[in-house]
Amino acid sequence: MPADPIATLSSPQSLWSDTAPPSPESAPLAESLQCDVVVVGGGFTGMRAASVLAEAGASVAVLDAGDTGWGASGRNGGQVNPMLPFNSPERLRGMLGTRYFERLTQASLNSADELFAMIRTYGIDCGARQNGWLKVNHNEAALRRAENDVKSWNAFAAGMEVLHGDEVRAMSGSRAYASGVLTPRGGAVQPLRLAQGLAAHCQRLGVRIFGRSPALAHRREGTKWVVTTPSGTVRAGWILIATNGYTGGFYPGLARSIIPLAPIQIATRPLDASVVGDILPGGQTISDTRRVIMFARREPDNRMVYGGLGRMRPDGGIDGFDWLRKDAERVYPQLRGVEWTYRWGGRIALTEDHLPHLHEPEKGVLIGLGYNGRGVAMSHLMGRVMAERVLGTAPEALTFPTTALKGFSLRPLKMAGLNLALKAMRLADALEVWRRN
Repeated sequence: MPADPIATLSSPQSLWSDTAPPSPESAPLAESLQCDVVVVGGGFTGMRAASVLAEAGASVAVLDAGDTGWGASGRNGGQVNPMLPFNSPERLRGMLGTRYFERLTQASLNSADELFAMIRTYGIDCGARQNGWLKVNHNEAALRRAENDVKSWNAFAAGMEVLHGDEVRAMSGSRAYASGVLTPRGGAVQPLRLAQGLAAHCQRLGVRIFGRSPALAHRREGTKWVVTTPSGTVRAGWILIATNGYTGGFYPGLARSIIPLAPIQIATRPLDASVVGDILPGGQTISDTRRVIMFARREPDNRMVYGGLGRMRPDGGIDGFDWLRKDAERVYPQLRGVEWTYRWGGRIALTEDHLPHLHEPEKGVLIGLGYNGRGVAMSHLMGRVMAERVLGTAPEALTFPTTALKGFSLRPLKMAGLNLALKAMRLADALEVWRRN
C-alpha cells in the first residue's frame, strides 16, 4: 500500500533549527541493499533502536521521508519528563496487570535517567540539563489527584514532592498556580541537536541512513522482508516501524491505531533579566494539568519557550498560536508585550489507552509508537526495547507488553470532531480556572 503523501519536506523555522547546526542531508536510497534490520523512521525511536543493534554487531539501514530530525524528534518541546501520562497508577495496574505495571512503571520512572546517561556516554552536545520538572495544578481537584498519585509513584522511589503556595510560585515564577508536583528526575534537551547527535553516533557505528526515502511498500520473499522506496529496495530479516505521529499507509491498519495531534510552540529572542529573572529561576521545565496543557521552559540565554496544543488545518498547516501567546501572558504577565520570534509545530501520536504500543503483527515486523506527549524519554526507551526483541529477548520478558494492532474506536468521527473537541476542552479549562480564582 503506498505511503500517505507528505505535502512538504521542509523543516519549520524553529528555535531549535536556528540554534543547531544544519542537519546533514542523507542521500536517498538509490540501490538494492541487504542488511539485518531495516528501520522505517529516523527519529528518536528508530535511531535509538539502530544504535543498540549496531553496537551488538547487526547491520542496519534507516529510511526516513525527511532528513535527520525532520519530524517530531526535531520539533518537540525538549522536555524530558519521566512517567506515563494521563493514567493514574491504580488505573495502570488494572490495565496492565501487576507484572507489566511494575515493570513499565519502574522503566518509565528511570527513562529520564537512562536518556541523560546515554547522552553522556555518546558525548552528544544537546544542552542537556536535569534540573527537574514542575507540573502545576490548575485547580483543587487536580491537586487532590496529584497528591494521591504521588503516594503511589513514590512507592517506586520516584522522589516526587508536592509543593504549595509561595514555594510553587517561587519555583515557577507564576502566580497562576497555587500548587504543583516537582519530579526531580525531569529535565530538558535541545531536541534537534539530540536527534543530530544520535544519528551521527549511529553512522559512526556503521548504520546507513537514507533521507528523502519514504518506505512505500513491503513484501515477504522467503525468510526476508523487502522494503521499497521511490528509488531503491532494502532486503532484511526484520522491519522496525518507528513513524509515530507521521504514520501513513506503509503498514496496513497502523495509522488507524492512533490519532495524530499537533503540539505547537512559540519562542522569544534572549530577554533582559529584568523581564524573565523570576521565571523558572532553578531551570526546571514546567507544564500544567489542564485538558489542553501548557508546557514551557526558560533557556540559559533567557529565551522563553511556551507550548500547547494547536489545531490541524485541512491543508496540513497548524493554527492556535494567538491563543498560545495569550495563555503565556496569562500565566506569565512579565511576558506581556515581548516579541515571540518563532512559531512552529509538528505531530505526535495519541493512543486510545494513552500507553505506548509495541506490536509484532508478523514474524520479523516490529512496531513501536504512541508516546502521548512524553516522547523524548519514552521513545528512547521504546527503541532500546525494540532492539532487545530483535536481538533475541522473548516478548514476555520485554518492558512493554506486545499487544494486538487494532483501530482507534470511532476514529473517523473523532478525527472529524478533533478541533471542536479542542475548543470544548479549552472552554472547560477556562471555566475551572475562573472558578478557582
